[in-house]
Parts: sequence; structure tokens; C-alpha cells
Amino acid sequence: MDEAALIKKAQDGDLAAFNRLVLTYQEAVYNVAYRIMGEPQSAEDATQEAFISAYQALKRFRGGSFKSWLMRIATNACYDELRRRKRRPQSSLDKITEENESFAFLRSPDEGPEQAQQRLELVKAIEDCLRELPDDQRITAVLGDVEGYNYQEIAGITGVSLGTVKSRMSRARSKLRDCLQGVKELLPASYRLTTNT
Repeated sequence: MDEAALIKKAQDGDLAAFNRLVLTYQEAVYNVAYRIMGEPQSAEDATQEAFISAYQALKRFRGGSFKSWLMRIATNACYDELRRRKRRPQSSLDKITEENESFAFLRSPDEGPEQAQQRLELVKAIEDCLRELPDDQRITAVLGDVEGYNYQEIAGITGVSLGTVKSRMSRARSKLRDCLQGVKELLPASYRLTTNT
């Protein structure tokens, strides 16, 4: 059954059809939430909230990209949680120990133990630098550079203008570049900034 038919059945109250949509998109929603929230438990909570909200709002879905619509709901769930955290900060967060699959492009089957360790250190450095970004810039960078959405799609997901998306992306990339210069030995040579002195 195609996605449009599943959506129609889910809108008509077919829970099994909605569950198939959940299975299709749960990994993508979790990956976005994980990159925004920075830790697994909050990402799981935001993912669950996103699907509950999507189910409740499904009758209002009027077509277009279901994935973008769902990512907007997930991004809003993350924004809500980040706002709650600012109102009542937590005393400590669990350290991230799991390796997340959305950085699969950094993996190579030919790598040895030293290269594997360097890759893991690079992934951690990228995640640390992402966490240091302001919320709006982190969300834009995650949607664009990690998940691969174009500027127009990001504008639709986040509900801001195209110019705002471009501005946030530019600032986020600049801050990430500066942050990653602290671990430039882990970066592939083509990504290292060089200065002629």
C-alpha cells in the first residue's frame, strides 16, 4: 500500500495504517530529535510526543510531503522540551555513550582500530559542537547538514522565512567550523582550514 493510501486509512481511524507510518518514519524522526536534544532519553520522549501529536492532528493533514509535516511536528516537540528545560534546568544529563546511526556516512568497512577510534572521536566532537549552538541554529544545521533537507524544506518544517533559514545556517556553519578547528587533526584533510603565514 502506498503512503497516500496509508495516510487516508489512518485519517479514517485505522490505527494499523498509522502504525505503519510510524514504522516508516520513526528512525528519521528520532535522528532529528537526537541531534537537536543531544541525548537519547530526551530524543525518545520528543519522538513519542511527535507521533502522538501527529496522530491527533492527522485529520488536518491536507497533502504535500508527509515527512516534512511530521518533521515540523517533531521539531516543535523539541522546541517545547528545550523551552521547558530553560524554565527548569536539570542538574545533570546522562552522558551519551551510544553511537548514533545517522553518522553512518563516517563509517568505513576498511578501517582499523586507530581509524575507528578517530572516527568515534570526530563524531563526538561534531555532536559536542552541535550542542553548543543556539537552539534555532542547531535545529537548522541538523535539518540541513545532517538530514539533508534543502532550505525551502527547512523553512516549511521550522515555520520561518527562507532568509531566516539561510541566515541561521550561515551562522551555524561558521560556529561549527570554528568549534571543529579545535579538533582539526580528526578532520579529513579537505575540511581543514589552513592559514598561510
